[in-house]
Order: sequence, then C-alpha cells, then structure tokens
Amino acid sequence: MAANRNKKEKQLKTDYQLLRQLCQIHAPSGEEGPLQTFLLRYIKKESKHWKTKPQVIAGEQFQDNIILKFGKPRTAIFAHMDTVGFTVRYFNQMLSIGSPDAEAGTKLVGQDAQGPIECELEFDKENHAFYKFGRPIERGTSLTYKINFRESKEYIESPYLDNRLGIYNALKVAETLKDGIIIFGCWEEHGGGAVGYLADYIYKKYKVRQALISDITWVSDGVHHGEGVAISLRDRNLPRKKFVDKIVRLAQKSQIDHQLEVEGMGSSDGGELQRSPVPFDWCFVGAPEQHAHTPHEKVHKHDIETMIALYNVLMKEL
Repeated sequence: MAANRNKKEKQLKTDYQLLRQLCQIHAPSGEEGPLQTFLLRYIKKESKHWKTKPQVIAGEQFQDNIILKFGKPRTAIFAHMDTVGFTVRYFNQMLSIGSPDAEAGTKLVGQDAQGPIECELEFDKENHAFYKFGRPIERGTSLTYKINFRESKEYIESPYLDNRLGIYNALKVAETLKDGIIIFGCWEEHGGGAVGYLADYIYKKYKVRQALISDITWVSDGVHHGEGVAISLRDRNLPRKKFVDKIVRLAQKSQIDHQLEVEGMGSSDGGELQRSPVPFDWCFVGAPEQHAHTPHEKVHKHDIETMIALYNVLMKEL
C-alpha cells in the first residue's frame, strides 16, 4: 500500500508540474503563439500514449488556435489560451490587456529587443498604470505577472490559473477521450474574436453544435472552495436551459461533487458562441477560484479533480 501511495503522490506531483509549466508561458491576448507552440509539441509527444490519437488542425488559416478532433465528435471543449496583462504605451505608461487586477508593486515580466524585463507596476492618483524600470521599454511590449506558483496540500495558487487550468483540464480529458473536439482558442480575455469562426468550422465540417466551456469561475457567496466543480446556469449570458439541465442531470447521476452557479456578471467563450450565427448549445463548467485576474489566483485541488472527472463523464454521455 505504501509503495502504491508513493507512486500516486509522485504522479500527482508530475500532473501539477504540467500546470506549473502552462502558467509560466508568456501568452497574453493577441500573443498566444508561444503557448500554441508549447501545446503542439506537447500533443505530438504525449498523444501517442492517449486512448485515441487526435487529428491536429492548426495553421495560418486558424491563426494561433488549435483544433483537436477525436473519433466521431458530438461535443466540443473550448479552452482559451490567453491571459490578462499590460501593453507598454509611451514613456512609462501602460494599457490593460483584458482586465488585470493587481496592486502597486506587483512584478511584471516580458521581453523587448533590448532583452528580458522584470519591472514593477505603479499607479498614479487617477489609477493609470505605469511601469518602474531602469530603462525605457519598447512601445507595444506586453508584460504579464511574474509567476509564483505555490502548491499546498489542498490548494494551488498562481497567476493565470485563469485559464491555464482550463487548458490543463482539456489535456487531462484528452488522455482518455474517444469522441470529441478540443479547441484551444485566443483573445477571450480581450473581447474575443476567434470562437465564432472556429465554431463555424466544426459545425460545417463535423456537425458539432454543443460545447463545454473549460474555464475558471469565481468563489462567491454561493460557490465555495472544495465543494466541487461549478456548473454555471447563467452569467452575463444565458445558455439554453434545456442543454444546461441535461448537464446538471448527468452530474447528479455521476455523483461527482458539483455546485450550481447563478451570476449576472462575467462572460466566457460561451458568450461568443451564443452571439455567433451557428446554433450552438453551450455550458460553462469550471473550478471556482479566489482573486480572479490577480497574481494570487487560488483553486482547491478537489475542485480541479472534480472538474476533470465531470468532463470525462460529459464527453461520453452528451
């Protein structure tokens, strides 16, 4: 028993090492290329061990997005690759990418033609963002939170669990997936733009028109750490109740710990699907986190485990 337990603990550590690697990749909205490169290499190496080897669809016609097609797909998983961050403007001014939420003194990293950058975030009285660094940074350079990945017995805490955890979930589901599509998409944090044409492609090519949104939601007064993955009944967008009810019934039948979320704010790739001309049903299913879009995003490991487990069930049953 001891030997098996040690093996399991070692495997768990390896699993979270992948999540750590994903968090460390600099890929804010509009600059997803480095993460696309990592994922294509990872998939090429690891997919030989998966239950079903997927067809990998990528290239300039899909920009920096990736589509994985397994068997005879009925349902697609959408997981966005990008993160929030900042763009250097003029002098030492910065503009937000998405909606970062960090305190003054936060360490930011990036690189321009002069070399690597590690600077500090500052704000003026009007709450405009600036960088503090020993030299001017080239205009248009993107800066992201310096990664401090922390793991305890129960929690993972790191910048960019939104949405590197959604990517991690999709990669774990891919290991045993027989039929389905996984899409790694772009621009979600800064208004979207990719999901519409990706949905159009898989609808016309494979007749797929239902989706799970592999993303991260919030801990709130009704959704708590450690009580299971959250199934969002609504956010700023309203998914079709008939589809969401089906997911809730499957979750109840599976007896996997889950929570039902009802919010009026927040959005995801699901909103883009709903506004697209393609008749997609969708539902956001994801682990809840504290301190969203800050350098201190925090998720309970049980909620990660139940997220993966429920996705495995849903991709078989939907």
